Amino acid sequence: MNSAPTTVGTSGRRVFVARLAGTGVFDPLGEKVGKVHDVVATIHLNSAANVIGFVVEVGSRHRIFLPMTRVTSIEAGALITTGLLNMRRFTQRPIETLVLSQLFDRVVQMNDGSGPVRILDVAMEQRRPRDWVLAKLHVQRVRQTSLGFRRNGETMTVDVTEVTGLLKTDTTQAATALISHTEDMKPADLADFLHDLPPDRQYAVAQELSDGRLADVLEELGDDDRVAIVSALDAGRAADVLDVMQPDDAADLVSELPEATAQSLLALMEPEEAKDVRRLLSYDDSTAGGLMTTEPVILGPDATVAQMLAAVRREDIPASLSTMVCVTRAPMETPTGQFLGVVHIQRALREPPQTLLGTLLDADIEPVAPQAHVATVTRLLATYNLTVLPVADEDGHLLGAVSVDDVLDELLPEDWRDFDDEVTDRIMARSIDG
Repeated sequence: MNSAPTTVGTSGRRVFVARLAGTGVFDPLGEKVGKVHDVVATIHLNSAANVIGFVVEVGSRHRIFLPMTRVTSIEAGALITTGLLNMRRFTQRPIETLVLSQLFDRVVQMNDGSGPVRILDVAMEQRRPRDWVLAKLHVQRVRQTSLGFRRNGETMTVDVTEVTGLLKTDTTQAATALISHTEDMKPADLADFLHDLPPDRQYAVAQELSDGRLADVLEELGDDDRVAIVSALDAGRAADVLDVMQPDDAADLVSELPEATAQSLLALMEPEEAKDVRRLLSYDDSTAGGLMTTEPVILGPDATVAQMLAAVRREDIPASLSTMVCVTRAPMETPTGQFLGVVHIQRALREPPQTLLGTLLDADIEPVAPQAHVATVTRLLATYNLTVLPVADEDGHLLGAVSVDDVLDELLPEDWRDFDDEVTDRIMARSIDG
């Protein structure tokens, strides 16, 4: 008989982790100090699996450890603490297991001989004040096939003592249940989530994501993480993901790969996408050509405001690129015909839909050469309050555009994604003072 997990209130002293993830963490005065990111447990053979605390996200990209001894109450939608928080960044120890990140989707064996089951959720129960254990597993039966495990059976809730294999790492462990808790995350937040996972779980999550979703996440990850993920993927899948990435981000990633791997993936990519990436790789780092994307929004002078608004409304257009349209003669693919100027989205919004873009040109925004240094690009973006700057060759053919987010990536330290808010504030303060 199928059953579904329920969260029992404080009177029942049972909480399912899936519903606890994202719960607000509050101090005794009711001020929110963070949210639950994961549950930390220690699992031993022949003894209870103790819940020792929580990983709490207290700021952008900053996660700390909250010991169970400092949790006074677990209520519906709230975790109440003593108010004392150690702000040191959480680092997982070898004896610790992250319940959401590592146990969800793990395949374990039923002790009654009925076969393997996959963990969908885990319940923690309170034995004494501030003393919790992992007590129940919500699982689904799976069947061994020639292609591996396949989810297809009944779901049920069982005691932790009814299974074996919680401590055994499953190299084929999927991430379906884990993925279901990341669907609403923005790409940058999901990238941050992946960064904190063990390598095997990073790969499992990457396998479950669609090509487009994974491409968005790889664009936000640091070099080490994304190189490791792409290197672990099947070559065909990796090439498909590179195809849907922004060309500049794909070029940055390819440049970090071993030469043989890079050339192999470029050969598997769609010819036009690979051509763009190869062109970007030909430019030096820290230049407009090395930073630009080859796919800004481009229209002809006879296009209308209505067509422009439809073009920038596309979901695959990054926000920074959607603030202006580059207007050129045919052809409209980079390198284009003669660059004529740009039309700003704010200007277009004030005009009738049938207005031709050729009548709205801002000819004062001159393109930069692909050899222009990032310092020049930065100065021009700041001077004209732009989020994107066109790049053209010496004959006036549009080659691409540099967006402000790519400039920031270039100017910030390589490990800026690992900085907590306090470190970032100190860096920014030094930049302002110096």
